[in-house]
Amino acid sequence: MKRKKIAIIGSDGQLGSEFAQVLDDQDLFLLVYPEFDITDAEKTRDTLLSLAPEVIINTAAYHRVDECEDNPEKSFAVNTVAVRELAFLALELDAVLVHFSTDYVFDGRKRIPYVEDDCPNPLNLYAVSKLAGECFVRNTLPKHFLIRTCGLFGVAGCWGKASNFVDAMLRRQRRGEPIRVVNDQWVTPTSASELAQKVIELLQTTEWGLYHMTNEGECTWYEFARTIFKLTGSEVSVEAVDSLSYGAKARRPPYSVLENRNAKKIGLTPFSAWEDAVEVYLSKKGFVIR
Repeated sequence: MKRKKIAIIGSDGQLGSEFAQVLDDQDLFLLVYPEFDITDAEKTRDTLLSLAPEVIINTAAYHRVDECEDNPEKSFAVNTVAVRELAFLALELDAVLVHFSTDYVFDGRKRIPYVEDDCPNPLNLYAVSKLAGECFVRNTLPKHFLIRTCGLFGVAGCWGKASNFVDAMLRRQRRGEPIRVVNDQWVTPTSASELAQKVIELLQTTEWGLYHMTNEGECTWYEFARTIFKLTGSEVSVEAVDSLSYGAKARRPPYSVLENRNAKKIGLTPFSAWEDAVEVYLSKKGFVIR
């Protein structure tokens, strides 16, 4: 990619750190919380105007889904209002904005993979705040890449959650804790590393717009957990439960698998199967038993 000035918001997080690695040949501005807080509109504006990036990659989000139910002000401050301000700043700078959204914008009634043109119908406050952020990006700034993804796992772990699902499962195993996982929510686990690589491909185009980007295939969270333990050669008892029994505060869609239709249309390199991506991830972390 031609050398560019790129600001990565959340560059120490699960996805942001992957961008920092794959873009190490660019002129990078690595912006991390709390020194850089996107909800501080004045400081955000001053910082970005002084840096004058050509590309802004925003990986910051408030994504503790159940906590969002009790914190609507914070949810909308981070996931909506701050994103609106970033879109206006990008417009002023004539910069490209890359922003990330979620599979949870759908209600899961469709039962076949969702494409970009499907009508969202979010079931929880987190998803509403993310969808509102999407609307501001799409209606403010022509030069944007809006990416919906699902079930991210990356080496750096998820900022604000301490870990991703893979690491959380392995940690529970090490501690000898009971493992109960929902078996009625269908998703696609997605490698943060692969996602970053595909977005870099996208940045070399001017095919602005909305993209679904996940690894290929689908599974329930229970099947995801079973695959993790199978790949690590672990004999672990995993209890399959339904969403009602699990008792999470926020409603999740029973099916939120995404189809990468637009990415395929423009010829981006295909994602690998989710099982292969999990094996690569576990190998990087030294967990796979071969």
